[in-house]
Amino acid sequence: MRRIVVTGGCGFIGSNFIRLELELDPELSIVNIDKLTYAGNLANLADLQGNARYQFARGDICDKDFVTSVLRSGDIDAVVNFAAESHVDRSILDSSPFVQTNIIGTQTLLDCCRLHKIGRYVQVSTDEVYGSLGDDGKFTEETPLAPNSPYSASKASADLLVRAYVHTFDFPAVITRCSNNYGPYQFPEKLIPLFISNALKDQSLPVYGTGLNIRDWIHVLDHCRGIDAALRRGRVGEVYNFGGNSELTNLDLTYALLDALGKPRTLIRYVADRPGHDHRYAIDATKARRELGWEPQAVFAAGLRQTIDWYLANPDWIANIKSGEYRSYYEQQYGNRLT
Repeated sequence: MRRIVVTGGCGFIGSNFIRLELELDPELSIVNIDKLTYAGNLANLADLQGNARYQFARGDICDKDFVTSVLRSGDIDAVVNFAAESHVDRSILDSSPFVQTNIIGTQTLLDCCRLHKIGRYVQVSTDEVYGSLGDDGKFTEETPLAPNSPYSASKASADLLVRAYVHTFDFPAVITRCSNNYGPYQFPEKLIPLFISNALKDQSLPVYGTGLNIRDWIHVLDHCRGIDAALRRGRVGEVYNFGGNSELTNLDLTYALLDALGKPRTLIRYVADRPGHDHRYAIDATKARRELGWEPQAVFAAGLRQTIDWYLANPDWIANIKSGEYRSYYEQQYGNRLT
């Protein structure tokens, strides 16, 4: 591949993916499409300013004329779609942006890619489309879709659109699904950066319910390596799961963050549980190991320490995000501002 389009490349995972791709493939150039809504941050890729292999195009994936103009710019080998509204809490407050971007935006991309005969399309999805697990078992690619939030329902809908285009139009797409990501550049409404920011200011950490909901955590670079493997070696029409083999309760993760920062556990404040809160996610990545040769590389304890150190070393990154633009569900419900 010589030239790819990445949508949502100014977000957390997309920006890490772009940087990784440029490092892995010295022949590759990237066009980054991003609408720059509240979670899209040009500062995430400030180090690529002036790089001849990187081009930024501001626009909306729901805008067919805009997407067409980018794809018509020439020699586009593949499209990797990260662009999405991605926060469950926000989807509970208002699901309409999730339907618009995650479903209509995906449909627009698919139609434009078909029109311009793009040779490869990767839909970046989430394990949340599978619903919730009990105390044992793991999600596989064969697990039925059973989304429980407006966010996950919109992602499942997009996945089904991609599947339909593969089967109806012989469209060259693959779908990836991952567990919870952590690492640098994550938007500060998500649990880890939110709790780091609050703890550093001795503000309370709002833990939903009993804190015993379980998530499998994957370092963002491990996830990006998986997407790269699916882009280059994945079989058309297939789904690939990526997990970090790092299951933790939300409470244990909160303890780990507070202990690493030298802050007291008395900062924890239990709050009313989120509506429809899934109990447990866990990924079986056997298929990705077998077909793509992918393995997670990060050890969670070390990866979390590196993540904390990044936020400690980059206070301006959070400070430069206007507080009014990232007021999260936590903040609206419980007054836990990050400023």
